[in-house]
Amino acid sequence: MRSADWYLTDDVDDFLARAGDFLRSRPGLHVMQLTWAERVRVRGAEAFGTEAPVFGVLEQAGEARATFYGLPPRGLGLSPLTPEQADSLAARLAALGHSLPTVSADHGSATAFAEAWQRHTGATPRLRDTRLRLYRLGTLTPPDPMPAGRGRVLGEQDLEQAMFWCGEFARAVGEGVAIDAGTWAGTRYADKGYTLWETPDGTPVSVAGLNPMIGGQIQVDVVYTPSQLRGRGYAGAVTAEVSRAALAAGAQDVVLFADLSNPTSNALYQRLGYAGLTDWSVYDFGYDFGYDFPTAAPATA
Repeated sequence: MRSADWYLTDDVDDFLARAGDFLRSRPGLHVMQLTWAERVRVRGAEAFGTEAPVFGVLEQAGEARATFYGLPPRGLGLSPLTPEQADSLAARLAALGHSLPTVSADHGSATAFAEAWQRHTGATPRLRDTRLRLYRLGTLTPPDPMPAGRGRVLGEQDLEQAMFWCGEFARAVGEGVAIDAGTWAGTRYADKGYTLWETPDGTPVSVAGLNPMIGGQIQVDVVYTPSQLRGRGYAGAVTAEVSRAALAAGAQDVVLFADLSNPTSNALYQRLGYAGLTDWSVYDFGYDFGYDFPTAAPATA
């Protein structure tokens, strides 16, 4: 049988032509591959910095077996890899002289690559303290009873509110990004749709966001309630609201990330019908870089 080879390209359309079917075959585990490829396709590579992105497909007998994307300075994102696949990728990138600030993937793949990268380059990997779990929705079970109020979808006329809530969320999770009218279009927040949970008098108390549907899948991304308003069921209500909206839009899969150190949010998502799909990790290679993927919700319930 012909051996597998890594094919590298800076052309996202070429990447998707080779790997699109493979990525869509397991959209949950490939959520970040699909998301970032679509962002590059829609916005153009120049929107993500001066260095061109790089995409890769491990091909064998004309079929994709694994993929990666690299978006300097955000680092490397991997599909699930075996230790052998991780080693072959590390060897290939090291031979080409790539310098990697980070790698992120399911925990097993990220660890296998970090160890391989250390072998091939001497870089020392450091596992980030923040560990995430990727959840996929089974049967949606909204809170009963729901808190008083309603969900309100933010439209184009609500941009100021969307920027305010995303800015509050970013600060709460320690994400170093400026969000204002001048920077909004270039942030990862700009391509989402947002829903606020409002009390009966119209006061907004919680927000949740949805990424665009890609490959039949929608990711819930950004769930935030101010600390003084937590414990009242608002996060559960707004998450149920956007989850229902994702299903109504035709999503076959709905996924989200949660911080494993936060038992409150993890328990909340499980009550709503989300089940763990895989654990997610990020390794830094010797120094810190800004990295805005993925972001997990803080304590919201």
